[in-house]
Amino acid sequence: MHEKPILQHSSVHRELLIHKDECQLSYNPLLMALLWDALATRDTRLLTHSIRNRERIPEGCAWVNYLRCHDDIGWTFDDNDAWQLGINPQDHRRFLNEFYTGRHPGSFSKGVPFQYDPETGDLRISGTLSSLAGLEKALEEKDSTLIETAVRRINMLRSIKVSIGGIPLLYAGDEYGAMNDYTYLSDPVKATDTRWVHRARKQWEAAEDLEDPHTLEWRFFHEMVTLFQQRKKTPALRNGGMEVIDAGNHHIFGYIRKNSDQQFLILNNFSESNQVVTAQRLIAAGLTTEAVNVFTRAVVSPKSDLEIEGYRYLWIDITAG
Repeated sequence: MHEKPILQHSSVHRELLIHKDECQLSYNPLLMALLWDALATRDTRLLTHSIRNRERIPEGCAWVNYLRCHDDIGWTFDDNDAWQLGINPQDHRRFLNEFYTGRHPGSFSKGVPFQYDPETGDLRISGTLSSLAGLEKALEEKDSTLIETAVRRINMLRSIKVSIGGIPLLYAGDEYGAMNDYTYLSDPVKATDTRWVHRARKQWEAAEDLEDPHTLEWRFFHEMVTLFQQRKKTPALRNGGMEVIDAGNHHIFGYIRKNSDQQFLILNNFSESNQVVTAQRLIAAGLTTEAVNVFTRAVVSPKSDLEIEGYRYLWIDITAG
């Protein structure tokens, strides 16, 4: 039986949970939960604070980074981290549950409640990456602007999974943007377990859509291929080392990936609106000469503030600096 979640989370540093002599590879639920948190709040402070302080692991070990899996999503951030930022952790978990089940005003999500506890009010969230990130709702409303916004959210999250320290895990269906499958409700064996909403059968017809550049399936697939191809030819991403930076903007999540030969600055905008990282912050992050965003080939200069479009990500090669 799936155990009920515990509201009070341990303050023990998560680096103690992974040890080179006992566990060289571990799922990274903290990153997963806090990426969804930042997406709902448009605020990266809890994400930045927690990952900076709780991602340290011994050399020779690695995290497995994922955005969702076969199981539910629980809000596994540490209570002490939340309190340090002036956030009431129980209230915040309640907000996240309301947001990702679509009950909070302005929510874009179509998540489904899992394992509600009437005594504590706690619950978990089921749903696919695309439905949680707003694509299902946007398609229902037939709003092209909302569809584009949802696609950007999804691709930004996938970029972080691929570029942040660790091994990216791609869950079946995410390569073409699979959405919630509600057919489980007609099966008495599955109907009481909402996790089946994201355990859909393989959609073989999606393979045909992957050949049509006018479909969202094609766009998602080729964006994913591009990310993995860039990862493979980027030496800075070939180890687990990662340093979170202070971007000076609560909407931006940034980090450095590097090895002895290469250094990348990666910036992610968790807001719908354009956001700015000042030249001073860029220099502090290691950008001392002109550098290039490897996806667009746009030049980034330490002499100018950098404006990032809504839900966009930048991989900037700052090796020369």
